[in-house]
Parts: sequence; C-alpha cells; structure tokens
Amino acid sequence: FLKQIDSNLHKQYTMEKFKEGFAGGKNFVVNEPEFAFTQPKFRKKDICDELVKISELNTTHRAKKYLINRGINEDTLSKLYYCPNFKEWTNKHKKTFDNTQHDDQRIIIPLRHSDGQLFGYQGRSLDPTSKMRYITVMLDEDAPKLYGLEKINTKKPIYILEGPFDSLFVENSVAMCGSDVDIRSFGWSDYIYVYDNEPRNREIVNRISKTINRGEKVIIWPTSIEHKDINDMVLGGQNIMNVLESNTYSGLKAKIKFNNWKRI
Repeated sequence: FLKQIDSNLHKQYTMEKFKEGFAGGKNFVVNEPEFAFTQPKFRKKDICDELVKISELNTTHRAKKYLINRGINEDTLSKLYYCPNFKEWTNKHKKTFDNTQHDDQRIIIPLRHSDGQLFGYQGRSLDPTSKMRYITVMLDEDAPKLYGLEKINTKKPIYILEGPFDSLFVENSVAMCGSDVDIRSFGWSDYIYVYDNEPRNREIVNRISKTINRGEKVIIWPTSIEHKDINDMVLGGQNIMNVLESNTYSGLKAKIKFNNWKRI
C-alpha cells in the first residue's frame, strides 16, 4: 500500500526493516559473505640454490673456463652450478658416500621434471684423472635418468643424446644419464636417437643396431664428419641442427647407411 502512495518512502521503510532482519513481513536471513581463497603454491626447496651458478663465477675460475672452452654460452652457464665439495654436499641431502675423504669439486648438472622440480643431479669432475668423471645422484629413485625434460616441446621432434653437455647444443633434446631409460614409456610421438660418431666402438654400434631393429629413428653420421661427438663438431664449425636434420634415418634406409658407416 505504501509503495503505491509514495515509492521513495516505501524504499526507506523497506531498508529499515531489512536492517532489523525483516522484509515484506517475513523473516529475511542475511547470509554471511563467502570469501574464496586460493591455496598458495609454494616452490619446493631447490638444493641447487645453495650453490653458486657457473655464470656468477669469475671467468678465470676453473669450472667456468672449462665450460667456456667447450663453447657453452652464458645463458646456459646460468643453469649449471659449481660445488666445491661434492661428497659432503651430497651426503647433506642424501647419504650416498661412506666417507668424504678425497672429496672433489664438480660441476652440478641438475635433473628436473617438466615443471622444473629437481629430482636429481649429475656431478661432472674437474679432475682429468678422475676414475668417475660423472656421478649421478637421484633424489627421487622413481624418476627417469634424463636431463633436459624441463626444456623440451613434446609436439616437436625430440633428440635423445648420450651426454648432457652435448645436448646443450641441440634444440629440443634430452640426454640419458643411465642406460636403463625406456624412452617409449614417455609416449612421445617423434623422437630421434643421437649416438657418438664412433664406428669402431662396439657398444655404440650395438646400440644403433638395436635402435634400428626396434624401428626407431636414429642419426647415421655422414662419412665426411670426423669428429666423434656433437661438442667437437660444434667447435669444428658444423651447423649441428642442419647435420642432424639431414641425416635422420629409420627402417631399411637406416640399415644401409648404418652398414656403410660402421665400415669406416
């Protein structure tokens, strides 16, 4: 009735009743406001943060000089680390060594999942006389021993190499840090194996042969290239991506090329 006589007065009356908890003669319950909070995501501790990045070392430092001499660029150096006491640091995070005698300095190559989370690392010795040039430490024993998972695009061809340093020169590549990795388990649609250019190395010859017999793609190096690995090829002036793209084979053609290659 009031609304018909004076609409403004009716609005004021309704607001007063609303404040008292009533509206239109009926109980009117005002619900508590709901606030939606997004659970914050915290980055897991990355033990590599305890170390110095190679890129931050002085250019005269042994570790940095070694990598620069291998042709590795500054951007990549920021993804590698220097550890002055490898055994001690490793045992701090995972009991691996019975003692820390004869500890050594190593370059740390982090192994990461596609989301960047660390699951292991390789330590590359700076001592040329070391009996163990590479030591792999797995923080997650169920993770695959592969380097480079965080930087690949699975929609493009993926190159699978034997060494982490070689993979730094190849676009969209990973490196095997153990022989027990089954690449087929990843479900990648297109991948290519890249082995060293050593036709007299029986182990490499056998690996290439098995890869071809499985029907998978593999690089068969042209006879014109004498360097044994990708790093040496790059230092020798080769355009490595062009070489890889023009020497990818599978099936019968791979067998023919392989037979010619291993006779060198």
